[in-house]
Amino acid sequence: MTARPTHAIAAIVLAAGKGSRMGSELHKVLHPLRGKPMLGHLLDSLAHIDAARIVLVVGAGREQIERAYPDTPKVVQREQRGTADAVRTAEAELGDFPGTVLILYGDVPLIAPATMRTLCAAVAGDAVLAVLGFRPGDTRAYGRLVTAPDGGLARIVEHADASEEERRIDLCNSGVMAVRGEVLFPLLARVGCANAKGEYYLTDIVALARGDGHRVAIVEAAELEVSGVNSREELAALEARLADAAS
Repeated sequence: MTARPTHAIAAIVLAAGKGSRMGSELHKVLHPLRGKPMLGHLLDSLAHIDAARIVLVVGAGREQIERAYPDTPKVVQREQRGTADAVRTAEAELGDFPGTVLILYGDVPLIAPATMRTLCAAVAGDAVLAVLGFRPGDTRAYGRLVTAPDGGLARIVEHADASEEERRIDLCNSGVMAVRGEVLFPLLARVGCANAKGEYYLTDIVALARGDGHRVAIVEAAELEVSGVNSREELAALEARLADAAS
């Protein structure tokens, strides 16, 4: 039986990206997958775990999302300054949230409710943060999850920065996290942008939490659950994989 969290869950869904690789005027997260917008699949899963609060982070093309989901609270990321900056825009809505906050992506539509519950349940005891990992067939595009002696997460290493030994690790970062509400925004406030792109990276909160003496947990999901969509080709491939799984 899947472990269940003992307190409330909120979700921040990132949907501010332009999605220019889709080659369409339709917002990326509104492209249909098996007859339903990708974002709709994710919101349905959140309904199944009775998420207490949901906030969509929107940006370019936000008018389309507002029309499609008028009743879901939204905040606007006005400049594309990285994933940590995007999550931080939700502080006005969730800065006082006492439970666990899921951080999800509108173009990663298939995370199962059971996986969401398990990820949130991992944020307990001395773990204030849990990262969702997976084992892709091709690891080259993903950061590796380097485990600590206690089985938790020691650090995330991007493929380009990884040693040969680290590149042999097949457990990769999906980008999805669960974080205790009381530590999320204080951690985000400490994230800097001293990197090649000058962006604020959400993954930096792992090192910050570890530096504060907290444990970071890892939960593993199937590759299909964390498959993201950045192009028409990737959307078609995901549609085909779902058809194969259903046959």
